[in-house]
Amino acid sequence: MIRRYVTALPVYNEVAHVDRVLDEVLRYSDDVLVIDDGSTDGTSERLTARGDVQVIRHEPNRGYGAGLISAFDYAQREGYDVLVTIDCDGQHEPKRIPQFVAKLDETGADIVSGSRYLQAFPGDTAPPEQRRAINVRITEQLEELLGLSLTDSFCGFKAYRVEALRDLCLTEPGYAMPLEFWVQAVAHELKIVELPVPLIYLDEKRSFGGSLDDADRRFAYYQEVLQRALRKAQRCRGGVAERADA
Repeated sequence: MIRRYVTALPVYNEVAHVDRVLDEVLRYSDDVLVIDDGSTDGTSERLTARGDVQVIRHEPNRGYGAGLISAFDYAQREGYDVLVTIDCDGQHEPKRIPQFVAKLDETGADIVSGSRYLQAFPGDTAPPEQRRAINVRITEQLEELLGLSLTDSFCGFKAYRVEALRDLCLTEPGYAMPLEFWVQAVAHELKIVELPVPLIYLDEKRSFGGSLDDADRRFAYYQEVLQRALRKAQRCRGGVAERADA
């Protein structure tokens, strides 16, 4: 039975969205954590002015994965049963937070992962072509290498059973951290289910930053992290090694 959950938002330079998104998240989650990843656009000042959320600050910017890792650590340290993660850029609807928590409880899953491609919703927007193509290629790889049946490998809207996170050893600080996470989740035989969410892109030109804005370089980076995670899992658990070598 789920008793306590916290909703965490990794944030980097979201001054245009942060107050509106947090106001909405607080309607559906009593406890909210923001990981401010070295924002320089006024986001930090907005967060300081609020007294209704917990804030962890990374100085300097460490990366999206580092933000999620800090959220995992916080949820374990503070004794929560469930951690929900949601992006702060307006792509996710906070009203769905209770659905994620309920799905975790109903299914006995360790992870409920949002999918923007499992079901169509009225008003869905088309994803940027390159981002969708990379998502498809990576999702197919995860199926081939791990037997992981996902339709969306990069959606940031998730619910995690905190107890299931304790055995994971995540170190990737960047955008590819979800790939390291999936490899370890399979290695530890965690139960994963997907929950459909609308496909919402408010800014199709949103930047990853630096060289990762180039699709080929971004895909190469994802491959590097995925292969490194597989090698690490092979050393630790035979099950993933057997599937990866098949």
